[in-house]
Amino acid sequence: MNSSPPITITRLDLQRLERLLDEQPDAAGAAALEQELARAQVVGHDQVPPGVVTMNSRVHCREENGGKDYHLTLVYPADAGREGTVSILAPVGSALLGLSVGQHIDWPGPNGKAIRLALLAVEYQPEAAGEYRR
Repeated sequence: MNSSPPITITRLDLQRLERLLDEQPDAAGAAALEQELARAQVVGHDQVPPGVVTMNSRVHCREENGGKDYHLTLVYPADAGREGTVSILAPVGSALLGLSVGQHIDWPGPNGKAIRLALLAVEYQPEAAGEYRR
């Protein structure tokens, strides 16, 4: 198994996600999210670089093999289900959190084969837009 890339998250996201895990400790994906949070470098919301995926960020990813593009917004479970949203508790959601532009993740595809996604851009990041009340 390849090692995961280094990630950065905001203190505010960490607090909110820890609260989510406290409220839903047995939710599918909770263990994977806990692992991501445990290895993250935590910074203040005013210190996160604009090319880092934070909660409610909209990202542009591309499959390395097939070249298919994805535009996804990383959301809390209550906001998931709409087109283009991915829950933080979904495998790709917890994998996206804290990634920087240029990094890659392996996303489990429907046939069990990993799909390698490259993070091309953070199209919208609440911190860069000065929106902290999410």
